[in-house]
Amino acid sequence: MDGSSMWRGKTVLITGHTGFKGSWLSLWLTRLGAEVIGFSDGMPTSPAMHRLCGLEAEIRWLRSDVRDGGQVLAAMRESKPDIVFHLAAQPLVRASYADPAGTFAVNLMGTVNVLEAARRAGTARAVVLATSDKCYVNREWVHGYRESDQLGGRDPYSASKACAELAAEAYRLSYFGAGGGPAVATVRAGNVIGGGDYAPDRIVPDIVRAVSEGRAPVLRRPDAVRPWQHVLDPLAGYLRLAERLYADGGVYAEAWNFGPDSGRTLTVRELAERLCARLGAPSGPVIIADGGADAGPHEASVLKLDSSKARARLGWRPVWRPSEMLEKTAAWYESWLEGASMKDVSMRQIADYEQALRSLREGGES
Repeated sequence: MDGSSMWRGKTVLITGHTGFKGSWLSLWLTRLGAEVIGFSDGMPTSPAMHRLCGLEAEIRWLRSDVRDGGQVLAAMRESKPDIVFHLAAQPLVRASYADPAGTFAVNLMGTVNVLEAARRAGTARAVVLATSDKCYVNREWVHGYRESDQLGGRDPYSASKACAELAAEAYRLSYFGAGGGPAVATVRAGNVIGGGDYAPDRIVPDIVRAVSEGRAPVLRRPDAVRPWQHVLDPLAGYLRLAERLYADGGVYAEAWNFGPDSGRTLTVRELAERLCARLGAPSGPVIIADGGADAGPHEASVLKLDSSKARARLGWRPVWRPSEMLEKTAAWYESWLEGASMKDVSMRQIADYEQALRSLREGGES
């Protein structure tokens, strides 16, 4: 981020504000002095970080479904946001195989509805649309994908996110150029982890559930490589990008990767073993062999992002190394299991991140 003062008094609409990323972003923006208004159709999980942190009592909630274009437009007109973060999504690869039509309805048409509402309401100056690192045609490359690489997807989730990217580009070229309408950017983050994620079929909440129940976690694809990063790393990028879009949108209205440095990728096995050891799991993870009948439908084996553009043009870079990322994640869940105030715990972690970011910049790294 370039500075917290920009956010004071700004009205920010977050779709999907009750989700994992949305809850962290809501907390951070309230800390920065913004008026946050949320849009979602309910709590995505039980428990849910949004509720654990008491955000229902603090954030105005426009409760509706992003698939309903009329309701999205009504919310945009009612809230009159300065800045929009579109995070609402069906976020799971395996769930997309079970419900492909629903996945496309949320991830593609939900994005179109947000773009159309921003176009017609006319108050937002900046719109940040979250897609996915899986929006690229996956060629199992050992190097990271760049923003100029081909879009596509073998599974419904990945394809729906590639489609959302194409829709955003069409709106940029057709309606939002030459100063007309908001500055729109898409963001493609790596696999985020952190406290507060309770989704099914995701490695960290699966491990936490297993450890709390005294059983060994199960890994579907232990040797798969993912761009793991703490959730605050890409959110810091989203905030910095939104600041630039708001101030000088035409220069930054494009696609952006936010992923870990190349030397910070971990396999599923490595992440699981380190987190299990930190949480005191009774035994190591149960391994399901790649390609076995229990491994489920196809998922990519290697996925990395090249975030050099964000580093060069936004001055963004990941802050927390894998050891810090895992420590903060484990500490959050331990605090939850102990009955601590999760808003206080989360705000302290945001403050710790801000301090680490300041130290990184003072050390001469941007």
